[in-house]
Amino acid sequence: MEMAFTVRLLLLLIPSFFGVPISVFSQTDGKVAVDAYLSATAGNNSSWLSPSGDFAFGFRQLENKDLFLLSIWYAKIPDRTIVWYANGDSPVAPKGSLVNLTANDGLVLTSPQGQQLWKSETIVGVVAFGVLNDTGNFVLEDDNSESLWETFKNPTHTMLPGQDIEKGGKLSSQQSETNFSKGRFQLRMQDDGNLVLNSINLPTEFANKPYYASGTTGESNSSTAGTKLEFNSSGYMYVLRENGQKFNLKAQTVSARSYYLRATINFDGVFAQYSYPKNSNGNGSWSLVWSLPDNICRMEVDSGLGVCGYNSVCTLKSERPTCECPSGFSLLDSNDPYGDCKPDFIQGCEEDEPSPTKDIYEVQTVCVQLLSSTMKPVGKRSYLFQMGDWIASLIHRPLSKSGKVIQLYKFLNYHARMIRRGKNQTTLIRVGSALLGTSIFVNFMFSAMVCLGFLVIYRKKHGKSNQHVLGSNLRSFSYEELEEATNGFKEELGKGSFGVVYKGILQIGSGVQVAVKKLNFVVQDSEKEFKTELNIIGQTHHKNLVRLVGYCDEEQQRLLVYEFLSNGTLASFLFGDAKPSWRQRIDVAFGVARGLLYLHEECSTQIIHCDIKPQNILLDDYYNAQIADFGLAKLLMMNQSKTHTAIRGTKGYVAPEWFRNMAITTKVDVYSFGVVLLEVICCRRSVDMETGSDESAILTDWVYDCYHDGVLDAVVDYEVEPLQDKTKLERFVMVAIWCIQEDPSLRPTMRKVVQMLEGVVEVHVPPCPSPYSRTG
Repeated sequence: MEMAFTVRLLLLLIPSFFGVPISVFSQTDGKVAVDAYLSATAGNNSSWLSPSGDFAFGFRQLENKDLFLLSIWYAKIPDRTIVWYANGDSPVAPKGSLVNLTANDGLVLTSPQGQQLWKSETIVGVVAFGVLNDTGNFVLEDDNSESLWETFKNPTHTMLPGQDIEKGGKLSSQQSETNFSKGRFQLRMQDDGNLVLNSINLPTEFANKPYYASGTTGESNSSTAGTKLEFNSSGYMYVLRENGQKFNLKAQTVSARSYYLRATINFDGVFAQYSYPKNSNGNGSWSLVWSLPDNICRMEVDSGLGVCGYNSVCTLKSERPTCECPSGFSLLDSNDPYGDCKPDFIQGCEEDEPSPTKDIYEVQTVCVQLLSSTMKPVGKRSYLFQMGDWIASLIHRPLSKSGKVIQLYKFLNYHARMIRRGKNQTTLIRVGSALLGTSIFVNFMFSAMVCLGFLVIYRKKHGKSNQHVLGSNLRSFSYEELEEATNGFKEELGKGSFGVVYKGILQIGSGVQVAVKKLNFVVQDSEKEFKTELNIIGQTHHKNLVRLVGYCDEEQQRLLVYEFLSNGTLASFLFGDAKPSWRQRIDVAFGVARGLLYLHEECSTQIIHCDIKPQNILLDDYYNAQIADFGLAKLLMMNQSKTHTAIRGTKGYVAPEWFRNMAITTKVDVYSFGVVLLEVICCRRSVDMETGSDESAILTDWVYDCYHDGVLDAVVDYEVEPLQDKTKLERFVMVAIWCIQEDPSLRPTMRKVVQMLEGVVEVHVPPCPSPYSRTG
């Protein structure tokens, strides 16, 4: 008797001696005791199993061996398909992280340093134990076996049989097949009872128009409105109406008794049900049962950006979309097959020379994702739009299976640019004549475009006298027009040393939003000089520069009209309440760097910005960075007055040579970029007197000290995401320090900056940026 007691006591004490959770040894019924824990360790396959062993809860090691995902997966399937994971906004956890089951907070995920990364929602009550049941639901229960929290009520991207989604609930896709962060697509059960699929504009939760809707709103009869989406234990999925009737999403063809079933919203926006044979002995595979929508490639323009990036062609294969770049285009990021496509032909400021050996045009018919702002209506079902050197017609047949048919006409070399700029009618006629040997349909479509071209040219020549166009595509506005567009310059968007910016709407079509800048001090030498500089700015064309639409040059009034970007300035993005993700900050840094490289080296006339700061960097609908106010330094007087010195720029971003009577070169922009890059990395202003410490008030000095002392963790405020990417973090900090060197000759060019950021060029250890002004 005594011997038996001693053995039992040893069995209970062994786990505590070796730091192994008790539940790994004793958990056979799916129950997990309070104070049990699991660790994210390479090669450690400990997990909590459901009674049947069908499901497991624990850490899954990702492709990056140092990163783990706290998740639930199918334990008996070789690929261990994940059906739930914690912390959807930032799901990965570093090696050495722990998940503890606590009485007061439920599940708590902590980093190796003890920082809390995630916990289950606020628990009302005391957790007695956790249980992973055979449906794949992990439940926290109290002493009365009442549920306090469960994964079924906090889903990620997948539903399982026995699970439902009530009004206000949703599933969110992951970003890609290997990136589990929240993606752009959602399945939502709306408050009106309608089940919808829609995209969102990351990083916000702003939902675009649904590209699928069940129609269960009960508009005519409230009793027919949907109450929740159910995935019953037999495998049927339907919207349950108020009156008890069911709206089946699709016909069910497989049984949950013989198959594992799951319904997942994939990273490409397709909501699909899959089956896997239970008795396959590990030799089976997931098969598609049904999917919604029938063809996501036909997603409407106003439903947001589709599966494929801009200029990319979407094709349905085996009921799943694939993306390809059309001829003459290639992927912007070769590692992202679903990303944007960039034209391979020249987009710079220089003209292409005409070549008699090349064809004038080529024609393709494709289905492509477009921005509505690039399309000009020419009929009830047709549009004309321009995509790089492509001029195209779009024929929209919404009731046919073919969806949108787009006829692309690519005009090559000099002829394309002559047509695009409307320089003369003879060129149009000459190119049109070359097409006489083509098909009737092509000739018909091209004739329509030629007519449209004549119409545009006629209107430009015979319209108001003040609406002439410079050598670029800039339009000249009257002061009265811009005053009317801005409602008397009523809504102010911002102000700076160059002037005040107002929001306006140009009455073109259904109205085009613009930002109108009234300049304070403008070169008064001559109207010709003003327009010469505008001509240079108007010829710039780059995805990371805000587009200049037109100008006003009337008596003493000088105004510039820019495209309006909806997501405001980088300043509000970085320094707001919610910190942007590390991935977003990296994208912004690359965007600004590439925009400056274009201004410095890739234009026919070099442009120095002179005032790079977060307030002059705007974000478009998809948070792409675009530089504003470039070229304004040339338009403004350099010797304004005693109160406005020759120094250009803003406190905290101004290069030292401005104060030292030295020549001003592109290196002043490099310095300012270095400061902005540090702000992007840290999400902190360059000068912040509210930090509570004089040592950290000046960002450039503080970051260099942190780098020198080897404490980069503090630079990003111990954020998990950048610290998981520490090699890139260190590289970006080193590049920034090189950019802010007091000696301009030590600063790299923007071309080298881009190469260093990309990792193409090695980044050497930077010296102290201000050796002469530092006392410590």
